[in-house]
Amino acid sequence: MRKRFIRLTIGNRVKMEISPYDTAQARIVYRL
Repeated sequence: MRKRFIRLTIGNRVKMEISPYDTAQARIVYRL
C-alpha cells in the first residue's frame, strides 16, 4: 500500500523498513 511517493535521485540517502516476513523486500520510509 503506497501512502505517498518519495521522489529519489541517485545518491539520496533513505531510511528503509525491511519486511520481517520477506527480507528481500523493503519499503522506503523517508529521505534523509
